[in-house]
Amino acid sequence: MGALANHTFVKMNGIGNEIVVVDLRDSAATVTAGEARAVAVPAGVPYDQLMVLHRPRTNGTSAFIRIYNNDGSEAAACGNGMRCVARQMFAETGKNALTFETRAGTLNCWQGPSSDLYTVDMGTPKFGWQDIPLAEEFRDTRGIELQVGPIDAPILHTPSVVSMGNPHAIFWVDDVNAYDLERFGPLLENHPVFPERANITLAHIVDRDHIVMRTWERGAGLTKACGSAACAAAVAATRLKRTNRVINMTLPGGDLVIEWRESDDHVLMTGPAAFEFEGRFDPALFANVA
Repeated sequence: MGALANHTFVKMNGIGNEIVVVDLRDSAATVTAGEARAVAVPAGVPYDQLMVLHRPRTNGTSAFIRIYNNDGSEAAACGNGMRCVARQMFAETGKNALTFETRAGTLNCWQGPSSDLYTVDMGTPKFGWQDIPLAEEFRDTRGIELQVGPIDAPILHTPSVVSMGNPHAIFWVDDVNAYDLERFGPLLENHPVFPERANITLAHIVDRDHIVMRTWERGAGLTKACGSAACAAAVAATRLKRTNRVINMTLPGGDLVIEWRESDDHVLMTGPAAFEFEGRFDPALFANVA
């Protein structure tokens, strides 16, 4: 029946980003793409990201975390999910700072600046076209040639592109709600210029300290929040010299504070993590999973 049948889980959310956390540190089992998809069905525990904790692979870390989107694909990074994991692990260990490992590398997490907020060091952004990655060379990734709609009157155009451990494209707009992101998102996510697909964000710069945004998340769809997209948008706006290095990001599910730290170029994301309920996966969910 696989790794998840009858296994316990914790349902959480990070400003509306729906997260399921599963602890497999006491097992050598791994989760398959089919199992991840089975969990996400309406009769299961629908989620945006599934965070699976495995035994540490690196000294000094508390767990190796594999991250699944609800289509069964794997993601290298999920900032909102990491805050949820941090909250659970802080409660378990009594500590207020821990280090985890993901496909994107090691991530430091700590509690603060208040007891209901959690900060994740998301590491350094990457801007090279091969690092994002893009399918062709663009020397200046602050704005690439990509548009939706007629050449002479594009609906969306010239996104900034950034990697935060996963690829992001940010389109700068005056009103993030004026576009049918549920329509354009899948087309742009799967555009040939993004060989590994991409997270698609609409962002409006309110002022030098505030950005409003919406995201179509690669492998998950329209989401109330995407932490790595908030990091990418903040960094991209700063690269364009349109914002300061500490920015309040307003997402449909709530607010995050993103700091692109000048001393080492690391991106720090701070926000809440909410516990919803605990449960146990119904084995019937996995009856037809190969």
